[in-house]
Order: sequence, then C-alpha cells, then structure tokens
Amino acid sequence: MSSAVCGRLPGVIVIVYDAGAISRPDAATVDRLARLQLHARRMGVTIELRNACRELVDLLALLGLTEVLPVEMRGQIEQREQRGIDEEADPGDAAL
Repeated sequence: MSSAVCGRLPGVIVIVYDAGAISRPDAATVDRLARLQLHARRMGVTIELRNACRELVDLLALLGLTEVLPVEMRGQIEQREQRGIDEEADPGDAAL
C-alpha cells in the first residue's frame, strides 16, 4: 500500500495496532489509545488502528478523535483484498 493512500508522509514510521480484541470500548479505552498515540508521535512514530469494531469507531468520532487515531474497521481490509485493490487515491488530492 502506498504511503499517499493512507495520508502518510514518506518516511513516517507507522505501527499498525490490531484493535480486534477491543469488543466493548469505553472512554478509558479511548483515553489509553490516545495517550499511546501521543507518546508514539513524540518518538516520531504514528499508530493506526486496524480491525476496529463499529463501537470503537463511533466512540472515536463522537469524541472528535478520528484524525488523531486513524482507524480501519473490520471488513474493510478483506473487502479491499477481495476486490484486488492495492491502492486507493482521491484524484482531487495533491500528492505530498
């Protein structure tokens, strides 16, 4: 997957965190994830959540943290792979 696809900057280290085990997220869960992201960014790394449940995605949106904690929901990865799509791009977005 190209770095421009996910909005990543070239050279930025990304840690993919499988959030599939988080089945009943609450404010404390989001707080821990946000603090983890803050610490990671201070070290020049960013964290992306993968395999997140709908409740976690909704909670992040409610708290306004979708830009802070990028997330890919369950099923999105598999759907993209089934269609044979390796990269997605918005023609209106300028390359970074």
